[in-house]
Amino acid sequence: MTIDYRKPSRIDYRKSPRETASAVSLEKIADHAPGLVDLYKTAAVSLVKNQVGGERAAVYLVLDRSGSMRRYYRDGSVQHLAEQTLALAANLDDDGVVPVVFFSTDIDGTAEISLDAYRDRINPLHDSMGHMGRTNYHVAMQAVIDHYEACGADDPAFVIFQTDGSPSSRTAAEHVLCTAARLPIFWQFVGFGDDEFRFLHKLDDLPVPGRRVVDNAGFFAAGGSPTSISDADLYDQLLHEFPQWLAAARAAGIVRT
Repeated sequence: MTIDYRKPSRIDYRKSPRETASAVSLEKIADHAPGLVDLYKTAAVSLVKNQVGGERAAVYLVLDRSGSMRRYYRDGSVQHLAEQTLALAANLDDDGVVPVVFFSTDIDGTAEISLDAYRDRINPLHDSMGHMGRTNYHVAMQAVIDHYEACGADDPAFVIFQTDGSPSSRTAAEHVLCTAARLPIFWQFVGFGDDEFRFLHKLDDLPVPGRRVVDNAGFFAAGGSPTSISDADLYDQLLHEFPQWLAAARAAGIVRT
């Protein structure tokens, strides 16, 4: 029996396919988002270091809104990750926009951050979404998949998926990840907090080709104080498994050469 975790789309943003292959220039960052210049440069160094300089990808950010995440919104950790993500996206995707999916039990809300609208943006969005529920990865993953497939992008997607614990439905999360392995989408999970993250380690290590056609996920734990990690270290962790996935996905015909 095929399990369908799709829900009616409630995503109200649009991300059009790009017409050029160039990323956002440093000059544009300096003009529109001078506060991101250092992050942009640090991300560029990490991309080259990890042998993915010049690659293009649509970048998404998925944010956990389960009840235990409250302190990470309050202390600025989530906002900081959003800024780090936007600076990385400016190196990978020339539209300077990152779709953001907030999830808990369901999709709590969707938005975007951009070079012109990123400062102090995350907490007001979070505060407007009301009750913080449980942790259902699969609904957020499916929302990203639905959006990516609908927008008709030519480049692969790089999804930064932040959470602070295991999902309420592990079977559903595993199913969606394995099914999505045939799509040009890479899932980089980031764990906030002191959880052991056994389930995320399991997702990261699901066998290939036994469970999925390629290894389409990475994971690292950012610990209880995510903002204490240097930007360079964070980018190196985010990009550690991305080049291996690109090579495997291209060899399998999932990502165009």
